[in-house]
Amino acid sequence: MTIQRRTLIHDYSGETYESVVAWDDAFETPRPGVLVLPNIRGQKESDSIRAERLAALGYVGLAIDIYGQGKRVEPNAPVPGLYMDPLNADRALLRDRLHAALATLKDLPEVDPARTAAIGFCFGGKCALDLARTGADLLGVVSFHGVYDPTPFANVTPIAPKVLVCHGWDDPLCPPEATVGLAAELTESGADWQIHAYGHTGHAFTDESVDLRPRPVFYQPDADRRSWQAMGHFLAEIFAG
Repeated sequence: MTIQRRTLIHDYSGETYESVVAWDDAFETPRPGVLVLPNIRGQKESDSIRAERLAALGYVGLAIDIYGQGKRVEPNAPVPGLYMDPLNADRALLRDRLHAALATLKDLPEVDPARTAAIGFCFGGKCALDLARTGADLLGVVSFHGVYDPTPFANVTPIAPKVLVCHGWDDPLCPPEATVGLAAELTESGADWQIHAYGHTGHAFTDESVDLRPRPVFYQPDADRRSWQAMGHFLAEIFAG
């Protein structure tokens, strides 16, 4: 078994994007594919490593670029939302980019297009939820410390992809009422959903580079480990069907 990685340059709507594909070359037939949707900073090495970890589980990971080639945010940047904010302000544009990203995953020769999923972190968690909300053709989505504000347009009903939300209970971006609101939204939309909430855990709990105490925005190794395990069981279940 050897985990391989390659850079993927792809185009959508006149913009060039730079993503990273990871797969296990021991498999000779197409495998389930998983989009890795990045946080506010855009596609980076930690996302590529997650794609490799997915490859080690037997999947093809695509650490997707949804900002555009060269559009990345460095740690402690003066405007951290430089590329995220326009997409938050135009959820239809975000939807279209996400659906194009999923099409890019399905087009990979290593991927079985009938078996795909998406996982996302922070802003990427919101993106994963938006894929499910907007009728994307995939089997499941996983949000890690995502953001839960609904789209300004109606969800597709029923939401077909299964949904796993891994949530830090003390997350200042998504307090309990926002989490309950997400549960109500998913229920109303007919989704098969589950929310795993981790106590004494805030935002960014999977990101080892973040420590913004005393705000509850910091890495939490137990929640990181448990949420990845939960994701592993979730993916195994949806891809077994």
